[in-house]
Amino acid sequence: MDRIELTSDLSLSRIVYGMWRVGDDADTSAAHVQAKIEACLAQGITTLDQADIYGGYTAEAILGEAFKASPSLRDKVEIVTKCGIVAPAGRHSSARVKHYDTSAEHINASIEASLRDMATDHIDLLLIHRPDPMMDPDETGAALDELVASGKVLSVGVSNFRPWDFSLLQTHMESELVTNQIELSLGETSAFTNGDLAYLQERNLAVMAWSPLGGGSLMTADGALADAMTKIAAAQGVDSAAVAVAWLLRHPAKILPVLGTNNLKRIAAISQASQVVMDRQMWFELYTLAKGHEVP
Repeated sequence: MDRIELTSDLSLSRIVYGMWRVGDDADTSAAHVQAKIEACLAQGITTLDQADIYGGYTAEAILGEAFKASPSLRDKVEIVTKCGIVAPAGRHSSARVKHYDTSAEHINASIEASLRDMATDHIDLLLIHRPDPMMDPDETGAALDELVASGKVLSVGVSNFRPWDFSLLQTHMESELVTNQIELSLGETSAFTNGDLAYLQERNLAVMAWSPLGGGSLMTADGALADAMTKIAAAQGVDSAAVAVAWLLRHPAKILPVLGTNNLKRIAAISQASQVVMDRQMWFELYTLAKGHEVP
């Protein structure tokens, strides 16, 4: 599998395994989680996407148990995790309201919890999960810089930031923000035209795509788009999910789709997307059907 270099010290697998639903599985044992990771590694998928809030602040610890059971596994993967969302659940059950917190105190506490829960001494890539309308860019930027300097975090980025949010934080930092993880799929195409993707391409920054299957809706929908995906999938011997992911892979921005499933059979098929042949007209056929009208 191809890899995308974010810095001279960090590269990610082109497809990322998303672990936001790992806590929803009926089997959260270390052995079962290890089986999922091994299925990814067999395809060259080495990057795991986490967040402190996933599973009501339980997903990181579930992954950590797998690392404890098989310590060598940690050295085979890159961990991406996020912080900044405080919801009334788990260790934040006393919160009165769901909110964002990008203060230095919260970021540092979150990282210590993530390191402990995932049984690791460093995080490969830390993302601020959502733009915080109360963010103090000087404080947040300095906190991220200090984490990089300490070695607890190798690189930093953001998630769901608009270009102006990205610029605001970056101008108050020494370290480079290396990615923005945004929603991108045939079900959510706005980033292709609203400037979000162009901003990242202009700066040669990695683009991570969450919910590349539209939260599963692309696999259950009826209509012309679903029919076209099914036809392409049948012609190339893959499933429709592979076609939806291949549509993102085909883009010159070198998008990194973040795919999450608890089904071992589906995990083993994730790399099918890299086998799909998609020319420009096929890309636009799907784009046109997703938009519901032809391009101007």
